[in-house]
Amino acid sequence: MASSVNPTVRRRRLGLELRRLRELRGMTAEEVAERLLVSQSKISRLENGRRSISQRDVRDLCSVYEVDDHRVVDSLMQMAKDSRQQGWWHAFGDIPYSVYIGLETDAASLRVYEPQVVPGLLQTRPYAEALITGALPETAVTDIDKRVSVRVRRQDRIKDSEQPLRMWAVIDEAALRRTVGGKNLMREQLEYLIEMSQLPHVTIQVLPFDMGAHPGINGQYAILEFPDATDSSVVYIEGVTSDLYLEKGNDVHKYSVMYEHLRAQALNVEQTTSFIESIAKEYAR
Repeated sequence: MASSVNPTVRRRRLGLELRRLRELRGMTAEEVAERLLVSQSKISRLENGRRSISQRDVRDLCSVYEVDDHRVVDSLMQMAKDSRQQGWWHAFGDIPYSVYIGLETDAASLRVYEPQVVPGLLQTRPYAEALITGALPETAVTDIDKRVSVRVRRQDRIKDSEQPLRMWAVIDEAALRRTVGGKNLMREQLEYLIEMSQLPHVTIQVLPFDMGAHPGINGQYAILEFPDATDSSVVYIEGVTSDLYLEKGNDVHKYSVMYEHLRAQALNVEQTTSFIESIAKEYAR
């Protein structure tokens, strides 16, 4: 179940409120940075929730924005305090995509397109181990084990009996035919995909090769939506050295439209099950 106090989401909400206060004052991030003798990038990171916000940061910003309502200041200070609490993933040490994990932990729904591999939340542990080992050949075994454990723990959102994550996955045929860890492992992975697709809150569609060019040709992305209407949807694009988070309404809308086209062009649920079963039989031979 998603945590009631998710530090990542708290930072986002606090950042949005600080941005709103700045805009009410008619100030730019550059002007605020100049007043506080800090970099403009720090103000931007505080507002987009990508870095921890201290109570001192909140106090200084409220002073610049001339917020004289002590109740508002106290509320923002408490949000800053809550945002510095650690999520479950911090127990595993430094995780490069911790911001995403925080968002995923609190999300109500996830739409993902994967062109190369099985989506992380639908991977078996052996598949995840083989995939991460192959993708990060110079990584220590202990670090690989940590990444695999985090990935498996993330899957609790799918298996949560009370508040499961609603997931829709469009997977390219290439992900099913890329032999990760051997044929037996792939057969088990595909059988697990079929098993997961039987869950009422999980929908899986395959985009076959013969579909040709399609809106997802540029690569993987995910769209996260949240139960609280005040939390804007986020498009997540994974990178090698850094990740991209898009939150502007126009950007989210464009990716959502692209996703609808992907869903329309992919095999339907019944066709997808048959398609995956046929490839699993090929691995079994």
